[in-house]
Amino acid sequence: MNAVPILLSLLGTFVLAAVLTPLVRRAAHHLGCLATPKSDRWHREPVAMLGGYAMAGAFAAVVVGPDGEVLGRGHNVREAEGDPTGHAEVRALQAAARVVGEWRLDGCTLVVTLEPCTMCAGALVLARVGRLVYGAEDPKAGAVGSLWDVVRDRRLNHRPEVVGGVLADECAEGLRAFFRTHRET
Repeated sequence: MNAVPILLSLLGTFVLAAVLTPLVRRAAHHLGCLATPKSDRWHREPVAMLGGYAMAGAFAAVVVGPDGEVLGRGHNVREAEGDPTGHAEVRALQAAARVVGEWRLDGCTLVVTLEPCTMCAGALVLARVGRLVYGAEDPKAGAVGSLWDVVRDRRLNHRPEVVGGVLADECAEGLRAFFRTHRET
């Protein structure tokens, strides 16, 4: 049995528990989401979505409904599944749409550790997500202001509210730790 995927899975879980949970908590506090009884629950989840997945890394996303209920979770499965669309945001949006029963995620908040790429930014616009909260900026592929600004493009029919840089240093460190681990293995 190859121990590397198991080790990476465990490391990814610990890194994400340390990074995404405080990110969601800070975002919820900043946006006033902690005022509802149900919302107190989602920020404490220890990123259980990553349990058992190899190479999950520090790329994670959570979709929270208007009432504070977690509707979808996702992590990056691009390498593990050989899927170019296997980004955390896409997976979380798909899971949330299944729960809601339709593609429109009006009033929902997408919380992610890294600024979305063009594909993910386009997906959240098309899903009509009401708010995006992200941690670290992505100067190489970010599409929420760093390299492009898909979510604020006035030519599109939907523009979500954006709150960027929430726990940016912690998220960036989690991403650096993830890539350090991958370079060593």
